[in-house]
Amino acid sequence: MSVDTVSLTGWGRTAPTTALRFRPRTYEDAAVAVRGRGPRGVVARGLGRAHGDAAQNAGGSVVDMTALDRIRAVDAVAGTVVCDAGVSLHRLMETVLPLGWFLPVTPATRQVTVGGAIGSDVHGRNHRTAGSFARHVRSLELLTADGEVRTVLPGTDLFAATTGGLGLTGVILSATLGLRPVATSLMSVDTARAADLDGALARLGACGDRTPYAAAWIDLLARGRSTGRAVVTRGEHAPLDALPARARRAALAFRPGQLPGAAALMPEGLLGRTPAALLNELRYRGSPASRTGELQRISTFFHPMDAPHWVRVPGRSGSVQYQFTVGAGHEEALHRIVRQLTLRRAPAFHAVLKRFGEGGPGWLSFPAPGWTLSFGLPAGLPGLARLLDGLDEEVAAAGGRVCLAKDARMRPGLLAAMYPRLPEFRALRETLDPTGAFRSDLSRRLAL
Repeated sequence: MSVDTVSLTGWGRTAPTTALRFRPRTYEDAAVAVRGRGPRGVVARGLGRAHGDAAQNAGGSVVDMTALDRIRAVDAVAGTVVCDAGVSLHRLMETVLPLGWFLPVTPATRQVTVGGAIGSDVHGRNHRTAGSFARHVRSLELLTADGEVRTVLPGTDLFAATTGGLGLTGVILSATLGLRPVATSLMSVDTARAADLDGALARLGACGDRTPYAAAWIDLLARGRSTGRAVVTRGEHAPLDALPARARRAALAFRPGQLPGAAALMPEGLLGRTPAALLNELRYRGSPASRTGELQRISTFFHPMDAPHWVRVPGRSGSVQYQFTVGAGHEEALHRIVRQLTLRRAPAFHAVLKRFGEGGPGWLSFPAPGWTLSFGLPAGLPGLARLLDGLDEEVAAAGGRVCLAKDARMRPGLLAAMYPRLPEFRALRETLDPTGAFRSDLSRRLAL
């Protein structure tokens, strides 16, 4: 096991803090790292794709899990996989897709570890039908503060605290996951433009079981009658007979490739208000008014944030990612927030609207029935803190919540209103980890 001192940030590249980093190669190494923690505690870290400060620990220890990346067993009949927590979703796809299986839930980047996906209880475009990642975890092995390795099963309080618990109950060492059968590695995709936010909501609301994956890119700079205009994409895994004859011989091949994008041609940080508006206009006008059955690679459809240019867009100051959800019946709150952003003329990027289904078991899991909107803003934007504080108030007043795995700046006052099971989480933490072994910058900031 190697040990060094490093400065770490989230994916947004804001608020760097310094920690002692342990890089275990065995489960025993991970236990040594937890036992060797200092007074500032310890937290696990994967590939660093949490946008905020959930995997940072100023003055404490961080356990980098990326060397624990063994795929231990694949049951190609039952559709399950057993793997270490440091395995990336990309590696899982490389392994299980050729066998006719796919991850039931994938976020907008495949460069996420299994442990990170569980600790954040990530969601995808199919939450309405498949729920979040935790729903498909059959069991997990958790290293707790007392040095024990516990097998944690769905339906238990420890499972509910760990899935979506942001690494604060212990270090996830491995997991058994259920998979989804697929016939090909391509998606059959329908695309349509929506003239405004109501049109986008209507198209997403009309999705049936034939197209379980759905999301809308929202133009947050369009004004007037075009406020909230969108490009809606819906999809399903393509059946074998949808592929051209020449492609059927390698129907399950996983070839991610590089994603194209106009912003790849831009110098770093050029995404100010005027260039952003121009790019949004080009994207909206360049999308088909209506197209059905287009075949796309899995990486093109699911993983836009793996495009090589994505991290360059906000510039050297980094970015703040904001995601919230409000329930059905609170669409007016969503409208008000979109109007605020539009009037503010904030150069938002990667703005995505999705529909959520039933929430998962995690006490701090983000998804809840209704609508969710996520977007990024340059961290150096003048008045950003005041703008987002106001959005927090709007979201809380509508009974909604902000995504903690993407948060880097929310104040703790609204947390209990957004996450009503927070007292249970704190009580279990107090019992399981009375000395506060597991801590992070986020846990200190929000008093978790």
